[in-house]
Amino acid sequence: VCLTCCSRDVMVRIDQLCHKNSIKFFTGDVFGYHGYMFADLGEHEFVEEKTKVAKANPGVEDGPDTKKAKLDPSETTMVKKRVVFCPLKEALAVEWSGEKGQAALRRTAPDYFLLQ
Repeated sequence: VCLTCCSRDVMVRIDQLCHKNSIKFFTGDVFGYHGYMFADLGEHEFVEEKTKVAKANPGVEDGPDTKKAKLDPSETTMVKKRVVFCPLKEALAVEWSGEKGQAALRRTAPDYFLLQ
């Protein structure tokens, strides 16, 4: 489900229905030069390709470079990952006055408050 140009109450209500029924939800809007986008993908599983780290052969080389791990771009491995997204209502209900909230405030883009 994709929403745009909706009130906050409508977005929260539709996201709750989507989250309950395991339906992916996207919403967003633009205000001049600023905008926002929110995605609630529920429980989302995906595969990520990672480059394998080649181990250095001991005794072959001497010096500081032998201890560094070397990347072999020709060898990769697939890693399965899982992310659990929070509903819109939870994302908007952050408590900013606590210690965790103050730390999160420094990492939060000012555009987050457009939706508020």
